Amino acid sequence: MSELIMEPIEKYGLSKEMRPKTLFSKIGIAGCGSVGQELAITAAKHGIEVVFLERNEEVILRSFVEIKKELDHEINHWGLTPGEKTAILSMIKGTLLYADFHDCELVIETIKLKHGQSGYEMRKEVFLNIEREVSKKCIIATNSSTIAVTELSSELKHKERCVSLHISTTAPGASVVELAKGLHTSDDAYEKVIKFVKLIEKIAIPVTESPGLVSVRLFVVLLNEACATLMEGVSSMENIDLAMRLSFNMPLGPFEFADKVGLDKIVRWMKNLYSEFGSSRYIASPMIKKLVRANRLGRISGVGFYKYNKDGNKVLEETL
Repeated sequence: MSELIMEPIEKYGLSKEMRPKTLFSKIGIAGCGSVGQELAITAAKHGIEVVFLERNEEVILRSFVEIKKELDHEINHWGLTPGEKTAILSMIKGTLLYADFHDCELVIETIKLKHGQSGYEMRKEVFLNIEREVSKKCIIATNSSTIAVTELSSELKHKERCVSLHISTTAPGASVVELAKGLHTSDDAYEKVIKFVKLIEKIAIPVTESPGLVSVRLFVVLLNEACATLMEGVSSMENIDLAMRLSFNMPLGPFEFADKVGLDKIVRWMKNLYSEFGSSRYIASPMIKKLVRANRLGRISGVGFYKYNKDGNKVLEETL
């Protein structure tokens, strides 16, 4: 009988570098606040590996705590199983190094700013740091709605791969993503981002590059008018929110929604819009400015237009 020769089959397969990759098998997220966390969970649920960048280990651990809390909430409401939670968490990794974005096909900037920080300068620096580490084919996107991606990408070597990708996570069940090309954005990069949006089962809304896009420009004007209506004594804050929820089928009224977004963030939006358009309708109401000066920023601080308990639920009493 001839001798049986056994050889490992691995050497006959493709090397790791030669194996075909699925488009968007791995993405990066620069900043893992509420938007980054939601994006990480959504991508991981759809089989996409995620690496998110934060400034220190403490913030990384805190982000994972919030991600686990959100997944546990879904489990408690029968939307997820413990096994699925484990699988999702296995797809998400935190890092302190931009170098860990090196094999990502898409990196989305979602940094969270503190009150008084300049969004433009910080985001521009993040874009430059990302480009130093990723391949030429990697798409770089911003989730900012009020800073034009053309401006953010102005100093990059490959401006054609930059896109504005605004994902709203503040409204319950929001499924739209506003997509805008920059001045230099290539059709190829834009079409690939549309595919990514479909891959995570969201609806792509094409918009022309404009600070505020559609959602933010309309919302801040609504909020200003709600403040004016309240200050005129037309109705109470709770009833103004109630009227908007029931009349227009909005999940949250303007004051409730503002508290969820964060009033400091809204003031930054409005400053950027006023700087761009010069229209008085984008000047924040004195009521909003007053709350921000008092560090009453909304749910994140426990008090804004309304008061909130430690779980972020509204306490049924008005604060104004």
